[in-house]
Order: sequence, then structure tokens, then C-alpha cells
Amino acid sequence: MQIRDIATAPIRGQAPGTSGLRRKTRAYMAPLFLENYVQAILDGTGGAAGKTYVLGGDGRYFNAAAIQIILRILAGNGAARVMVGQGGILSTPAASHLIRKTGADGGFILSASHNPGGIDADFGLKYNMGNGGPATETMTAAIVVASESITRIRMADSADINLDALGAAAIGPMQVQIIDPVTDYLALMEDLFDLDAIAALIAGGFTLRFDAMHAVTGPYARALLVDRCGASPDSVMNAIPLPDFGGGHPDPNPVWAAELMGLMMSPDAPDFGAASDGDGDRNMIVGRGCYVTPSDSLALIADRADLAKGYRRGLAGVARSMPTSGAVDRVAAAKGIACHETPTGWKFFGNLLDTGQITLCGEESAGTGSDHIREKDGLWAVLMWLNIIAVSGQSVADLMAAHWRSYGRNYYSRHDYEDVDSAVATLLMADLRGRLDRLPAQSFAGLRVTAADDFAYTDPVDGSVSTGQGLRLFFEGGARAVLRLSGTGTSGATLRVYLEQLVTDGDLHHDAGDVLAPLAAAVDAIAGISARTGRTAPDVKT
Repeated sequence: MQIRDIATAPIRGQAPGTSGLRRKTRAYMAPLFLENYVQAILDGTGGAAGKTYVLGGDGRYFNAAAIQIILRILAGNGAARVMVGQGGILSTPAASHLIRKTGADGGFILSASHNPGGIDADFGLKYNMGNGGPATETMTAAIVVASESITRIRMADSADINLDALGAAAIGPMQVQIIDPVTDYLALMEDLFDLDAIAALIAGGFTLRFDAMHAVTGPYARALLVDRCGASPDSVMNAIPLPDFGGGHPDPNPVWAAELMGLMMSPDAPDFGAASDGDGDRNMIVGRGCYVTPSDSLALIADRADLAKGYRRGLAGVARSMPTSGAVDRVAAAKGIACHETPTGWKFFGNLLDTGQITLCGEESAGTGSDHIREKDGLWAVLMWLNIIAVSGQSVADLMAAHWRSYGRNYYSRHDYEDVDSAVATLLMADLRGRLDRLPAQSFAGLRVTAADDFAYTDPVDGSVSTGQGLRLFFEGGARAVLRLSGTGTSGATLRVYLEQLVTDGDLHHDAGDVLAPLAAAVDAIAGISARTGRTAPDVKT
């Protein structure tokens, strides 16, 4: 095997966002773009010599070709062993588990998560550490420094590996193992949940639909729900992973999973519906005529997790991202356990999980997970809900109604203004940030501001500080709003506005849009969203 040093220079735009580096697919396919970034990851993490890695992705366009390039770079840098999902397929949760189970030094996950796929759509690459979790802020900063000073790429000259053939292969001295991407993950779920109870529920006539959205979870859902638990084959919709996700948008929310939502709101709806995203780490839960917000899902799971066999010991604590509603806070307070508020990004949960301070964590962006891995996990959340339903005997709607009676309801919605001119979005946020200290005691659209700040977080484990994580507005009557710019887009800017109103008595089954309309008007009056962006409504409401 010959190893070449390829001369290169820094390429602009290689600073990762909230979860890895997401760019247009054509950008990743440009000469040396992927190669530069992979080499920078290795240089920024101490090199690859003698190390073991996990490698796979969600099957989107360029996935398989990128894997071959990464394998040659790993071999060129002296890696000892790489485990690759068959066909290049490996969900993000499965990759995290595999890193932890095998003691690998890290992993390369090829995905842009819930972003569309295809040659004219999006691609992404995320590096996960030896604990199975996303690179920390400190490690990410080191990778960025390496990307800004790179001068050469080390790459082996070798033929492509057959990614479809299970078993061993090699690139020079580097061993490559092509593994079944589902087997180890299924065994983990068997340990955490009473799959026999779920199977009995289904055998008793319980019906479900899971929308894999032509993304990575299709094979996993078939293995778990159909083969293991006995659901009918048509219970898993859009089950075959496709390079362009069938032309759809693999984001599990009521807008992009419209086919599933239409079914679940129809007279002939099954008992339970769910969906997952491109790389399998997000989820949507919906019952017959009952959509569950991710924030409410996190709270309900926190309250009922002890019904699943892997969580009968109780929860050490919980954590949520700052924009996520405070519903889980109320559960934690009632149970006498700690509740941590972190910035957006799963990497911020890692230290809390590693030190045993929390068992459960989640984000409003359809991510929920626990200490079984160091990533959010879409199918884990689906199985948790099914386990709770099987043991409690309650429907999704009944579970949520009982939860609201006990804890009150945090009416919640996220408004996304997509592809906003970056300069306009940046100026909007800067102007609002500069006025935060003058907002308290002022009224806007009939609502009085009580407090306003720019959220900052000090990690209780390593003391690292993350500032500028989102602008928070608090109002009389228990309302809260958050504004932040997304770190997951690939063009323009996405302005996200999070709206929340706590109601503790009376009728708790009002439409969330109606309840939150006054708060939305107040936020628009404060920030000037309509005036500045020219948008009269958000592109997506979830």
C-alpha cells in the first residue's frame, strides 16, 4: 500500500455548527473539501495512528463515495481498525452504541440529519468521541484550528472496499470490518424495554404506523417492530432508505410527515403513530387524534420511565435544552430530582451523562434519549412510548390528558423562518440583544415583559462557558419566548422563535396556536420580525 501526501490549503466554511459540518452536497463533492475536513478532524484529535473508528451514515447521496474516501484517509494516517455499517448504513444512535460497546476511539457519522438529501440538497459529517457523543466545544475548536492551518492530506492508494459484503477486508495494515448495522442496536433495545409486552400489545389488536421517511431507520424499525414485535409489514411506511429520501424532507414533524399526520387524524387512524429523521436520532409521537410535542414527550417519559424495565431504578436527574419547554422541570420538581438547562446541542448533555448526574435528556427539536448512549435516539423514544402504553393500558391521548391534569400544560410551539437573508437575521438578533436590559417593565401587544437575557451556560463538570446561546423573554402570566439562529442550515439563516405558555387549571385542551397567538404578537412587536424579514408568517410551525 502506497501512502501519498497531497498538498492542500485551508478551505473556507469548515467550522461545524450545532451538530457537525453541514453543507450543500456539491460543496462536499468539490475537490479536497471532504478530504481537508477529515484530515483536520484527525489532526485536531491527536492523529489516527493505532486507533479504532466506527464509520457509517444515513444513506443519502454521496454517502458511499464519502466512506471510501474516509477509509483511504484513515489508512493513510495509520488507523488500526474501522467498523463500517453494511452498505454504508449506520444510524446515529447505533453508531454511538457501537463506539461505546467496542471501545472505539471515535466515529465518523455521515448525515445532515433532518435536512433534505440529493446532489442539489445537503450533506454532513459529524465526529463523535470515544464516549459515543458529539465532539465537545473544546474538541470542535481544535478541529477548526487544524482546518485553518492544514497543508497536507495523508491518503492511501487503494481500491474501494465492497461495502455490501459482511466480513473482514483490509487497506494495507488497516483492518476493515463490514458489520450488520442493526444487530447490536436491537440487542440494546432488548435490554432496555419489555419487547415481549409490546409484542403482546400488538397481538391483542393494537395498531401502529411508523414513518421511516425513506431514511436510515427503515431497516431498524422493520427488525424491531415487524420481525421482533409482530406488527404487520405495512406498519412501517417508507421503509427503504433512498439517496434523496424519496424527494421528501426527512424531518419528523407534522409538516414534513404530513402523510402520517393525515392518517392519524382520520376516522380510521391506528392506535399509535411515530416517525424518525434522516439519521435516526429524532422522533415524532402521535396518537389517534393526538399530536405530542417533543417537550411534552420528554416530560411524559420522565414521569413514566419506570414502567420500562431498563429504568425501574428511577432517574438520577433530567436535562433539557434551553428552548425546550419547562414541562419536564415540573416533573423533576415533583420527583425531587435535578433538572439541568443546557444550550441547544446534544454535546452539552455528555458530561452530565458521563458523570451520572442525569439519566434522561431531550430537546424540543424532536430529540429524546437517555444514558444508554450519548446521542438522541428516535426508535428508543418510540419503544419507550410503546412500553408505557403496554404496561399502563392507556392510549396516547389518555396519557397526555392525565399528565396535564397532574402537572399543568405548557402550551408550546416553534416558528421557523427559513432562508432569511443572513445579514438581516444577524442584525435583528444584534439589535434585540442590545435592547434586552431595557425591555423589563415594558408592555408589547398587551403583554408585560418581566425579564430578558442572553442565555449563557457554565458546564457543572468541566467549568467551560458557552455564551450567546439564545435570547430569552419572560412575561407576566408564565409566558416565555426564545429567539435564536439555527446552526443546522446550509443556506441563508433560519430564525427560530420558541413560544411557551404555562396553564395549570381549567380546560387544558385548547388549540396551542390560539393560546400562543398573543405571545407571538408580542414577540413580533419586540423584535420586528415581520418588518425586518418581510415574512407575514413562519415557514414551518411545529
